Amino acid sequence: MSSQDSVLHIPCHVCMAVNRVPQAKLAARPKCGKCKAPVLPDSPVELDDRNFERFVSRSELPVVVDFWASWCGPCKMMAPIFSQVARQWAGRAIFVKVNTEQAPATSSRFAIRSIPSLLVFKGGRETARQAGAMGAPQLNQWLQWVL
Repeated sequence: MSSQDSVLHIPCHVCMAVNRVPQAKLAARPKCGKCKAPVLPDSPVELDDRNFERFVSRSELPVVVDFWASWCGPCKMMAPIFSQVARQWAGRAIFVKVNTEQAPATSSRFAIRSIPSLLVFKGGRETARQAGAMGAPQLNQWLQWVL
């Protein structure tokens, strides 16, 4: 079976149902079989303490997480860059945001000490981490290296 024939399990960010998506169909904007929301959203998904573990552990696509806070200037500066890069990487990774003020347990679990902090998860396990704001070229370069 070629990689184009393989099926990926991708959780829905709305209802958390796990969808089986053929890799060849990722570009076709698949919808959730349960709630009909796009499986691969156009912008980063907001997660919190209730749904973070379930979402990240069930995704067979890499998950790029931006830990941020509303009072953080560099976080605000990086937000549109993160959204732009998320669109560029659609189908190759899922981008999510975690507000450290609204998800203190998740932030503590991953020892988030500075924000913004970007973490990459593959198969539910953290595989890379970068603290500090980045411009689009730096973020793209980092993602090419870690994904």
